[in-house]
Amino acid sequence: MLKIKKTKFKGLISIEGELHKDKRGYLRELLIEKHIKKKFKFHIISTSKKNVLRGLHFQFKNAQGKYISVVKGKIFDAVVDLRKNSKTFGKSYSIMLSDKNCKSIYIPPGFAHGFQALDKENIVSYCCTEYRYAGNERGLLYNDPRLKIKWPTKKVIMTEKDKFAKKLSELIEDKLV
Repeated sequence: MLKIKKTKFKGLISIEGELHKDKRGYLRELLIEKHIKKKFKFHIISTSKKNVLRGLHFQFKNAQGKYISVVKGKIFDAVVDLRKNSKTFGKSYSIMLSDKNCKSIYIPPGFAHGFQALDKENIVSYCCTEYRYAGNERGLLYNDPRLKIKWPTKKVIMTEKDKFAKKLSELIEDKLV
């Protein structure tokens, strides 16, 4: 049974599931679309080594809603509200997701998303409401002080693109949010 929990961010919800274990292994429900009333067009899986930091990413046009679950490992998941007219614009939310705690998160369109991998091997499932358009991808600097995200460790492995992403003030100035 999945339990839906609202957050102070409109449309952002955390989902708590459970493991059904026996001698063969376990069974876990990841997503039941009718519970969150969204359709998902695009499904992907990523693997990340310990300390890999992915993000903070968003689609400038054709914004995606994302349902994030951890199939194996543990991640620190962070989002930032980039919806201009939102009461929580520029604010961040974070949550630990793992195969053991069975938590997932639904992130509505208009948020930047990223995570830091915390176990030796991490497998993350993404279900997206829109397709990925590489030309529309943008990045928000993960350690922008304005975001107040407390990443678990400063030792990170990331792409050059993510290292040099723009601060929120620069995205606003460039009219990208």
